[in-house]
Amino acid sequence: MEPEKTDAPVSDTISDTISETISDAISDAVEETVSNEVLEDRILEAIKTIYDPEIPVNIYDLGLIYEIKVFPDRSAFVLMTLTAPGCPVAGSLPQEVENRVRDVSGITDARVQLTFDPPYTMDMMSEEARLDLGFM
Repeated sequence: MEPEKTDAPVSDTISDTISETISDAISDAVEETVSNEVLEDRILEAIKTIYDPEIPVNIYDLGLIYEIKVFPDRSAFVLMTLTAPGCPVAGSLPQEVENRVRDVSGITDARVQLTFDPPYTMDMMSEEARLDLGFM
């Protein structure tokens, strides 16, 4: 089998390959310098795309997220609760949060811990969520 022929000179192909390699290396280096604060903001934005299936409010504004931490190794930890211990999404919502956080650019791994201490109350909702749900 013969090598594939192109119209581009070999020097152009090598130059393009080198440019792509350098660009990828710069992108990786920039990503490594992203602060934990920026990563926490990215995680927060990802979490805000997850909605409780029974309430038309994202789980952050609903008050289900108690804590977000990013560690030096770029792994993340999220402490969350549910509206009630018997919540129908108790088995799936924490896993969905973990998957979304793990997919955040710059995060190497994620772990979500579910807690009911303190127990959830409607006071944990953001003002925006209360307005959306007609509680204000």
